[in-house]
Amino acid sequence: MSIVVEQVSKLYGEQKALDQVNFTVSSGEVIGFLGPNGAGKSTMMKIISGFIPPNEGKVMVCGHDVVEDTMEVKKKVGYLPEHNPLYLDMYVKEYLKFVGSIYKIPNLKHRVDEMIELVGLGLEQHKQIGALSKGYRQRVGIAQAMIHDPEVLILDEPTSGLDPNQLVEIRKLITTIGKEKTVMLSTHIMQEVEAICNRVLIINRGKVVADKPVTEIRGALSSKGYALKVEFSASVSANDLKKIEGVVGAKQENGNNWILEIATDEDVRQLVFNFAVENQNSVLTMQRIEKSMEDVFKELTAS
Repeated sequence: MSIVVEQVSKLYGEQKALDQVNFTVSSGEVIGFLGPNGAGKSTMMKIISGFIPPNEGKVMVCGHDVVEDTMEVKKKVGYLPEHNPLYLDMYVKEYLKFVGSIYKIPNLKHRVDEMIELVGLGLEQHKQIGALSKGYRQRVGIAQAMIHDPEVLILDEPTSGLDPNQLVEIRKLITTIGKEKTVMLSTHIMQEVEAICNRVLIINRGKVVADKPVTEIRGALSSKGYALKVEFSASVSANDLKKIEGVVGAKQENGNNWILEIATDEDVRQLVFNFAVENQNSVLTMQRIEKSMEDVFKELTAS
């Protein structure tokens, strides 16, 4: 296992940021670490990275205890904090050489060139970091986190504040990295988790509330049902639609387009067709919308 977390608790004064947290991450996994603001995500990542100790419990990274063997852990971990701490007056290559020299990396010039190519900084390598866009600064942050070739990469909100093009580029980069490294990724973007991660761990109020493969996470929903998007040829009312068996809600989008909330897992499309015929109406389009990872997140982290 790359990461083993056992009965970890962390207190800030009387506030318990983490409460008896347990999980493991295998080598080569890309895990999405989710939770609302203040849930304990950043605290957990800082503990795994060896920046702060837990009050209770034990964390092992690549076989090393984060408290008893902190320096060895830091050799094994690359960490990009949520607020990317860069020296803005330094040049890209200068900064990466500076970070690499701290790790005493042999053949440092070659390693810096490798990282610049990997993260796509070729055209920006001779610029000052302060002159870079946020997307390129994130690339510099990822490069510094990986310059010592760590086995585990911890990324705290790596795509926060990026534009759509930058999002796509950074996601591709993380996907590439995840083929060789164990990656733990904190994010609020559900599509990002589905695109990049093969497992999801959700934390709420310091406790793990879900730990499943991405393909199974929707099964964590306790409630049944789905949504049905329907376009009728003529007007209908919400009250009439809610008389259809299984329909518990009806929201008009525009014109004759409706989103029906279905409270059962049964297929009610035939009932909707029958309703239309009985009311001298027609169904022009109908699409079933499964509950999303956002729905899972909302249900599991509801106060």
